[in-house]
Amino acid sequence: MELEGKVAIVTGASRGIGEAIARAMAAAGARLMLVARKPDALAEVIGSIHADGGVVRGRPAHTGKPADLDVLFAETLAAYGQIDIVVNNAATNVHFGPMVTAEASQWDKNLEVNLKGYFETSRRLVAHLTERGAPGAIVNVASVAGLGGSPLQGVYAATKAAVISMTQTLAVELGPAGIRVNAIAPGLIRTRFSSALVESPDISGRIVSRTPLGRVGEPQEIAGAAVFLASDAASFVTGHTLVVDGGLMVSAL
Repeated sequence: MELEGKVAIVTGASRGIGEAIARAMAAAGARLMLVARKPDALAEVIGSIHADGGVVRGRPAHTGKPADLDVLFAETLAAYGQIDIVVNNAATNVHFGPMVTAEASQWDKNLEVNLKGYFETSRRLVAHLTERGAPGAIVNVASVAGLGGSPLQGVYAATKAAVISMTQTLAVELGPAGIRVNAIAPGLIRTRFSSALVESPDISGRIVSRTPLGRVGEPQEIAGAAVFLASDAASFVTGHTLVVDGGLMVSAL
């Protein structure tokens, strides 16, 4: 569970799960390049990790825009000389309601960030690792929403199901090169992103009632899974989706 000597890019790192993963990876010894769209929030996280002794830089970027990713990878390589890990966490959900009411533009936005962004970031890491002849790790933050029916979040859930499928295919294709690809499927986690669910007594109550651990999760409870999957402790793990949901998906209630 150590990341000494590794360089990791973490997207969506200015708050919530991404911030928690960044802090845990810094504590595990990784050198970091953090990515988010909001410069002020990103700078605050970078400053805090740096004050705790972490080696960290940041780059405001939109992961759904390939040109931003080109600059991101160039700056990371200029700063550290290598990249070993990508954590794809940046996500959006621009439609909350019945799936059949989603507009085409809402589909496009969700796909741009939640799926194409993950793919384009991963593709750039693979090109770099192939050039170096080095192994590496990709960790995709998916969701339990992608593992079953997800009322009111159908478009978001469809992108997360696609992320899980992409994770499995890339694991098969990239395994011979020593590049491991895994996903994490969080349950209901207390973040600003999930506030519409957490702050709804009806929705959160139903979810918590079906969760054996009987509560909502916290961002730091996802971070350990990301460190594990990125580290040599998971050297024989690829193509796996690690569900971190308090038991929600196995509950028969």
